[in-house]
Amino acid sequence: MGRKKKPKICDEKGSDEEDRLSQLPEHLISEILYHLSTKDAVRTSVLSTKWRYLWQSVPGLDLEPIEFSNFDAFVSFVERFLDSHRESWIRKLWLDFGDHDGRLDLSSWIDAVTTSRMQHLDVSYFCGDEIPLSLYTCETLVHLRLCEVTLSNADFVSLPCLKIMHLLHNRYPNEATLQKLVSGSPVLEDLTIIRSSDDDEANVLQVRSHTLKRIEICEDTQVVIDAPLLQCLTATVSSTKNFQIVNLGFSAKLYIVFPYCHMTYSSMIPDILTDISRVRELVIRNAIFWKEIFQYSKSRPVLQFRDLSRLNVKFSKSNLEMLPTLLESCPKLESFILELVTDQFMRGKKKKEPMVMFSTVPQCLVLSLKFVELKRSISAYEGETELIRYLLKNSIMLEKLRLNIYYSKKAMSDFLKELVAMPRCSSACEVLVL
Repeated sequence: MGRKKKPKICDEKGSDEEDRLSQLPEHLISEILYHLSTKDAVRTSVLSTKWRYLWQSVPGLDLEPIEFSNFDAFVSFVERFLDSHRESWIRKLWLDFGDHDGRLDLSSWIDAVTTSRMQHLDVSYFCGDEIPLSLYTCETLVHLRLCEVTLSNADFVSLPCLKIMHLLHNRYPNEATLQKLVSGSPVLEDLTIIRSSDDDEANVLQVRSHTLKRIEICEDTQVVIDAPLLQCLTATVSSTKNFQIVNLGFSAKLYIVFPYCHMTYSSMIPDILTDISRVRELVIRNAIFWKEIFQYSKSRPVLQFRDLSRLNVKFSKSNLEMLPTLLESCPKLESFILELVTDQFMRGKKKKEPMVMFSTVPQCLVLSLKFVELKRSISAYEGETELIRYLLKNSIMLEKLRLNIYYSKKAMSDFLKELVAMPRCSSACEVLVL
């Protein structure tokens, strides 16, 4: 086979072929290159004489020391770039130091870009000095991401344009500095905070904002969230009584992760149920937690999730007895995803297969439920076919039933024959078997 010809981009003097990209105004080409890494932007300099120096006008730097022959070459390149843009706009600085131990004056670099209308700062794995105070008063910063860096003590924080802030495993001089970063960002919409108990000696993390729409938080310490406009919360809760929602938007989506461990959630059930009872979308991917809810509900009135429209849960087979109770507590449910997983505390033990017994038809099946997905990677349970039959027979509004389940070839053939014969209350229902 012949060698494939290289795509050709010619300068204005060398070819009759039309090069539409090169005909764009230079400021548009610069904008295109801005969305590439600096390494890829520099590579375009070989395309033609017109492109030779265009990368130098790109208002952003996206680099790792590993891309250079040595650390000194990396430092020299960055300093030359910053010096050439001393009088112009630098919108982005993205630096990932990896495991490099090279020492440098990062403060002067950040000072340079924070005075040059910087919008996006991303620094990862810097083991040198503290991030300078100039960061805390950058008036143009829109997106901030810091990963494994050391922050300075903040007496004052004013980030009037910051909308996205991701803080991952950083070292803080005190809890007040972290909280000032949140409170000093009056238009903040997206916040991620990930810390472990080894990061610092935090007591209570207060996240209070009237603009936050999305929060992802992973904390070993107590967290208090007051965010009335919140739409999406992803939280990893690792101990009891460490998570409190003071205020929450009615349209919020909650994705709460409870790690698998030998602990009892019963002491936090009343608090967490009160916190999440009025959300629209809920994802709790822990079968043990639902088991605790079932035990809690046996001696008390069932809490109603009156506004919940989307629910995504993991159950073990031993939890299935509570499925009717759960559906009855969600009168407006439209989408329900149920995944069956191995019971962490029943491995090697024999237990009677649970039966799902509905005393009445839950209101959601009659008025709102449109989508159901049943997922199972473990062995089938005795009442599975009857549960599917019940859903098809009683779900008036159901539009799609997705079955992501495993059977042997012979068992699948028998199951499909039985599935086809099942009566359906909704003539519009589509059944998919994956």
